[in-house]
Amino acid sequence: MRERGNPNQWSPMGASEQGKNRSPIPPLIPNNAVTPHGTLHEKPTVEASVSPDSNEYERPAEGTDKNSESGASKNGKLRRISKRLKQVQIKISPVVQQLTGKWQFWVALATVSAGGIGTLAVTLLLTLPAQPNCSAINLMTASASERISCAEILANKQTLKGLLDAIALVKTLPVDHPLRDEANSLINGWSQDILKLADKSFENGRLDDAIATAKKIPSDVPAYALVEKRIQRWRGVWAQAEGYYRAAEAEVRKENWTQAFREAVKLLYIGNRHWETTKYEELTQIIAASRQDGETLTKARNVARAGGVKNLLEAIKLAQGIGSKSYLYEASKTAILEFGRKMLDLAQIQLDNQDVDGALSIVRQIPSIINLQGDIEDFTNLAQALSLAQDGTVSSLDAAINQVQRISPNRPLYNKAQDWLLRWQKEQQDVAILDKARQMASMGSVSDLAAAITEAQQIPENNPRAKEAKQQIVAWVAQIQTIEDRPVLSRAQQVASLGDTASLAAAVDEAAKITRGRALYPEAQSKISQWTAQIQRIQDQPFLDQARQLANSGNFADAINTAQQIRPGRSLSNQAQSAIQEWQGQARSQQNWQQAQQLASTGTPDSLVSAIQLLRSIPRSSALRSEAENAMNQWSYQILSQAQDRANYDLPGAISIARSIPPGTSAYAEAKAQIEVWKNILNPPPPPSPDYFTPKQQQTVITPEASPPAESTPAASP
Repeated sequence: MRERGNPNQWSPMGASEQGKNRSPIPPLIPNNAVTPHGTLHEKPTVEASVSPDSNEYERPAEGTDKNSESGASKNGKLRRISKRLKQVQIKISPVVQQLTGKWQFWVALATVSAGGIGTLAVTLLLTLPAQPNCSAINLMTASASERISCAEILANKQTLKGLLDAIALVKTLPVDHPLRDEANSLINGWSQDILKLADKSFENGRLDDAIATAKKIPSDVPAYALVEKRIQRWRGVWAQAEGYYRAAEAEVRKENWTQAFREAVKLLYIGNRHWETTKYEELTQIIAASRQDGETLTKARNVARAGGVKNLLEAIKLAQGIGSKSYLYEASKTAILEFGRKMLDLAQIQLDNQDVDGALSIVRQIPSIINLQGDIEDFTNLAQALSLAQDGTVSSLDAAINQVQRISPNRPLYNKAQDWLLRWQKEQQDVAILDKARQMASMGSVSDLAAAITEAQQIPENNPRAKEAKQQIVAWVAQIQTIEDRPVLSRAQQVASLGDTASLAAAVDEAAKITRGRALYPEAQSKISQWTAQIQRIQDQPFLDQARQLANSGNFADAINTAQQIRPGRSLSNQAQSAIQEWQGQARSQQNWQQAQQLASTGTPDSLVSAIQLLRSIPRSSALRSEAENAMNQWSYQILSQAQDRANYDLPGAISIARSIPPGTSAYAEAKAQIEVWKNILNPPPPPSPDYFTPKQQQTVITPEASPPAESTPAASP
């Protein structure tokens, strides 16, 4: 703001300097009277008049509050007084003109003037000029200088009201007023000061106050052209900052912490101190606190993901720890609701598995703070209704229907409840039909059972008790078939009891009258199989007995041929096949025994070895096994004896013969020992080295820790 004057002008030194530069002429007052202010005269002796060039009078205001005076207003007032004094014309009387012609007058005047000037100087140093009373100023009568002085006093307060009041004081001056240019300059400066106050409000975060302050600048001042541009800039900055802030909040709610911090950092370059400091710190604190809540919520979700009632309850407890003021509070409420619904799903699984008690136990553990009370109540009603319907009686089904009707049409489980209600209503009808049919069938006769079947067949296939009705019908049909087929099977058993082939065949024919699919068909087939096997045994037993007689006599070939007359699949075919296999083995053993004896008769080592190999193939269960083992041992010794005879003239040949003795024979161990002896003869060990016979003292190494070696007997020479 441009200052009008310097307060230092009114200090004692400043007043003294001003007094030297101008004569002590008192200010003008109305009626052309001059009142000497600050002199030693008590009455005015000089008359003054106002110049015709000026028609403005000013009167010093009395009672002015000196505490509200400013140096600028005092300086301006003195300048205006000096300007008016130049226009004053003083008229001097003839007496005074005569006195001025004498030197004594001038000496006295000089003496008096020197004293007066000194007194005036002291008075000016001690007394400040009077100021206008700005608190009681009247715009109608106040002069332009008074308005400007008071306006400057108000503007110096640097408050919105003071600046606006200052503008209001001087803006009404006429356009052609001599002080109008100065007033315009002051108004423009004060308007800039108002705009600075608005900027300060904007920087401090008070956008509405800033706009309201700026709009109070008069529209007819030059500074007003900056108002709209400044407001648009403020609003643009504010909208951009709010956009960054809301974007960060949105990312926080999405638990996207990195992006939230990126949006917050943008506030540091927004161009507003309030957003760059206060709001930025506020936002970073929100992100940090929300991040901790996000970690808690993530942990709750991970625990819930493991499944099970216990984990879901723990997850709910963790999510409940997020306070209502948190940005993730809504997310935690959503998660808690989700966990509660998962518990309801677990309860539904138990209910589907017919575990009503287990289902109700789960829903009772769902915390009451979760907004699922209506769902829990509906689920409980449905579970209790299903429990009642499990009895399957008309009365229990009626109770289940009444229980499920408590679920309102606007509830999520209403459609499912209605499905059960329709099912139970149909089931009530089915139960009544089945009860009537069972009463008919209880009489036990074929006609009663047929009537019961007819009654049960009234239940449609898609009804709840259709499966039960079918099972009951199947049972009653089987009961009728049993009544009809039991006499047939009894007659067949009676005929088969005779035991001969013809009676058994007749029994089979009689039982075969019971066809496939009838109740007694499995029992009839079992009897038929039994009687057929009995017939086959009677027919095939002679062949098996004859074959055994031939085998006992050693005629295995005829025994095998006789047993093969029993065809596979007949009652004795397994026994016949087992006997044939045994006889075939005995026949092979007998053949091998004969071939081995023929080979051994030649007496050569190779023939004896071949004979032993043939006898080894005879099974241990064969009657020839004992004779075969004796023969193998005997022939092994024959081979060893031939080797020993060969050793007299051919040791390598003897070793070769001895090695051919098969393992497991009696001579095998002796042959191995004999072979070693013959090898030593063929390859004697080398003679001992001369170094082998060293002195005793050279053979023993004495160490400090070892004791002297004991004496030993010298080795005998070979």
